[in-house]
Amino acid sequence: MPSKFRPLDDNIVLKPAEAEEKTAGGIVLPDAAKEKPIKGTVVAVGPGRLLKSGKRLEPSVKVGDVVLFGKYSGNDVKIDGVEHKIVREAELLAKVE
Repeated sequence: MPSKFRPLDDNIVLKPAEAEEKTAGGIVLPDAAKEKPIKGTVVAVGPGRLLKSGKRLEPSVKVGDVVLFGKYSGNDVKIDGVEHKIVREAELLAKVE
C-alpha cells in the first residue's frame, strides 16, 4: 500500500522522467554518463506559500502536470522505494503544455 503524504507550504513532489538511455546518434550511455532529468510529473502539491497577510498563494501547478526544473533543484527522496524530487514552486522553470 503506497504511503500517503502531503507537502507543506509551496513544496511540490515530482516523479522525475527517466534518464535517456541513448544519445541522438544511437550510442548507449552508461549510468555514470546519463544526464540528470530536468522534466517530471507532479505527484503532490502543498497548499501554497503563506503571504504576510496570512492568506495562501494558490500553487500554479496541479497533480498530473508535466514541469521542467533546474538540474540541481530540490531534494531527492525515496517514497515507497521510488525516486522522487521535492522542490519549491519557485524552482520550477516551466509547465509543459
